[in-house]
Amino acid sequence: MQITHQADYAVRTILYLSRLDPNQRVSTSEIAQFNHIPPSFLTKIISQLAIAGLIHTSRGARGGVWLARQPGDISLLDVLTAIDGNLALNHCVSDPGDCSFSPNCLIHKFWQDTCNEMVGKLKKSTFDQFHKDSKKVEMPVAA
Repeated sequence: MQITHQADYAVRTILYLSRLDPNQRVSTSEIAQFNHIPPSFLTKIISQLAIAGLIHTSRGARGGVWLARQPGDISLLDVLTAIDGNLALNHCVSDPGDCSFSPNCLIHKFWQDTCNEMVGKLKKSTFDQFHKDSKKVEMPVAA
């Protein structure tokens, strides 16, 4: 299993914003440049994150992008599901009735348990935790 480029860029966007002062606004071009994200791709990601209630956006001279919640209140699961929807290791986990081997599948419980563990870990992993042991990265100064 591998997350999409879009989900990876979304995680990097939230990680970037979580390092800023609360309510500090930055432009999408700053986020794109710092994280090496194609600007046109970032526009779609920003939209999805805003719809999910993870960030705020504002246009104009004093506009920009900023977190809608504290970094400790945003989990990796929040970001990944905002971009890719619900996570499942196999189609039978999200729709057990779709499996021709149901209800006697010998591996379904393994897929379900593994998915539950992964979702639980992603849910517990919040963006404030990623900064605790990290080296300080030079952040650009917002205009």
